[in-house]
Amino acid sequence: MSTTAPPIVGSALSARDRLLAAAQLLFYGEGIHSVGVDRIIQTAGVTRATMYKQFDGKEGLVLAYLEGEDAQLRALFAAAAAASDDPQVLLDLVVEGIAADIRERHTRGCPFINAAAEYPDAGPVRDLIAAHREWFRGMLVQIASAAHLTEPEEVAAALVLLRDAALVGGYLDGQERVAPAFARTARGVIAAHRA
Repeated sequence: MSTTAPPIVGSALSARDRLLAAAQLLFYGEGIHSVGVDRIIQTAGVTRATMYKQFDGKEGLVLAYLEGEDAQLRALFAAAAAASDDPQVLLDLVVEGIAADIRERHTRGCPFINAAAEYPDAGPVRDLIAAHREWFRGMLVQIASAAHLTEPEEVAAALVLLRDAALVGGYLDGQERVAPAFARTARGVIAAHRA
């Protein structure tokens, strides 16, 4: 589906930030390979020279887009940790945060799964996706361990799997149906591993 996105022009955003905003809008909404550099430049309201000055080609912009997605998830974990140092509360905040993400932000699936489908071979994009997933899994293991859950690695693996399924399922079946099912199932996994 190709739509004409309005230019992202605003004095408050730098050229780099406009390019990243255009990439997020277009790559997530339409797919990475289906969006050309000219479309990104037009939507960002910058010149081709500016695009190539800011990023090392389209792949550089793809990497920056995914790094931005990674940074946002890391920021959500940091905000949850700042809200409570109780691991049990933190687990609940993580589940709620993922459910909210399914409902409100990532309504077209997981940006990392989407990117992986478009980049099936080894390379910088797949390396970034793998690093993101290892960080995410590692954070869940750390929180599950701190909450004294049995088999924290299994809990983390189950939560990663549930999040993956919920992000894809939310896109296919509707966020309002999938987000509550994710939260119930995730809480069930957590409850089953309480010591």
